[in-house]
Amino acid sequence: MMAAQQQQQGGYGYGGPQAGMGAGYGQAPFGGFINDPTAQMGLQVGKTAFDAGQQYMEQNFNRYVNVGRLKHYFNVSNSYVVNKLCLVLFPWRHRPWSRQQQPMSSNGQGPYFLPPREDINSPDMYIPVMAFVTYVLLSTLLAGIRGAFRPELLGLTATNAFLTVVIEIMLLKLGTYLLNISNESQLLDLVAYSGYKFVGIIATVAISSITSGGKSTGGWVGWSVFVYTYMAIAFFLLRSLKYVLLPDNTTNAQAVAKPQRNRRIRFLAVYAYVVQLGFMWWLTRLS
Repeated sequence: MMAAQQQQQGGYGYGGPQAGMGAGYGQAPFGGFINDPTAQMGLQVGKTAFDAGQQYMEQNFNRYVNVGRLKHYFNVSNSYVVNKLCLVLFPWRHRPWSRQQQPMSSNGQGPYFLPPREDINSPDMYIPVMAFVTYVLLSTLLAGIRGAFRPELLGLTATNAFLTVVIEIMLLKLGTYLLNISNESQLLDLVAYSGYKFVGIIATVAISSITSGGKSTGGWVGWSVFVYTYMAIAFFLLRSLKYVLLPDNTTNAQAVAKPQRNRRIRFLAVYAYVVQLGFMWWLTRLS
């Protein structure tokens, strides 16, 4: 009888749960929900909707942004980046300023501008984007050194810098519209050129903070660096944007009349020396 009780206890005390676990292991996961025809249909419908949404996003993105053309502006090399930074900060004796073109091929493609990797005069997006990010991080770092760091300062600095670029591009597009200036890659070129001023701003903020105890522009050293970088950026933009605003009559099918050309020259001078002065001073003071 004791043996029978032990056998009964083993059956209820240990055998029962083990048997239940064994039965559980044999069951389909989620109670067989995945294998249910309705669930399979729902998963298929969800996958189809996701694929359709992804295709819609890609089509609309490609409609407003030419990915192939955008890649052209990031086609850079290490030597190009170093040489372009030197050109932006020391543009005084650079020759020539005209962009190089690939001649028309035998299959009728071209001519087109060479990528930045092969032409130092070509605008790129890599340096402006990196300079923008560096400016935001440097401004936040200096605020932390001065003991004025706040969690929202990073986003606030980035927003102010981005809005400055947007306003500048809007002014440029308004000017090109009023002056009847058309260029196939005009917008991306203008975006690229508008970002080069961050190189001069970073140099000003970095040197001034070292020589004046963390201030963005302080003392004669800070203001001297600011004046030099401002003049360098202005001269660089004045010479670089000439092919956009003042196309060569010998290579452009539509010649520009002399009065229109004079207006474009004045617009270019105002943008390079007046507009850049205001934006660079504002962004430097924000640091």
